[in-house]
Amino acid sequence: MKKGLAICFALLLSACSSDADKHYYQLPVVSPSAGSEVSVSPVTGMAPRSLWVEPVTVSDYLSGNGIAYQTSDVQYVIAANNLWASPLDQQLQQSLVSNLSQQLPGWLVSGTMTGSNDYDTLSVNVTGFHGRYDGKAVITGSWILQSNNKTLRQPFSLILSQDKDGYADLVRTLSAGWQKEAAQIAQKINQ
Repeated sequence: MKKGLAICFALLLSACSSDADKHYYQLPVVSPSAGSEVSVSPVTGMAPRSLWVEPVTVSDYLSGNGIAYQTSDVQYVIAANNLWASPLDQQLQQSLVSNLSQQLPGWLVSGTMTGSNDYDTLSVNVTGFHGRYDGKAVITGSWILQSNNKTLRQPFSLILSQDKDGYADLVRTLSAGWQKEAAQIAQKINQ
């Protein structure tokens, strides 16, 4: 009888610790604007320039499901109940492709390699994409653009203030910062 009672108690406890308290977050993606499709120019007959955005690499502490939060100058925690809805590296790449497509009209921006060998390549390494104890959102890393036998390496570091507390606002702030970095990358590409 005691064994059956212990099993019932264990089942009751496991039911109380369900996934109901977990929250999943996704970076918002910029919707393409009307007329943003890319085609061959009728005047020159030339295809648009192509940019391949390689899969984004993230530091190990960012590669899990939990959203990272810096609790002191040297300590980080990974949330157990506030999780990325899909892997962060994939979200960052998809968001970057979407944002660069908006920022680079006339370009074919893709997260997959195009059929031709004539494309520029963008590699991005994200070392920080987290909240911080002082109410700031941190985005750090570097990117490398290879274009026409030239290579440009650019570090980035954004520290953004959150408007409100909570993980939802942290994700919105991180997304806004990522869009800002995409605009910076597009500006360098257009130079």
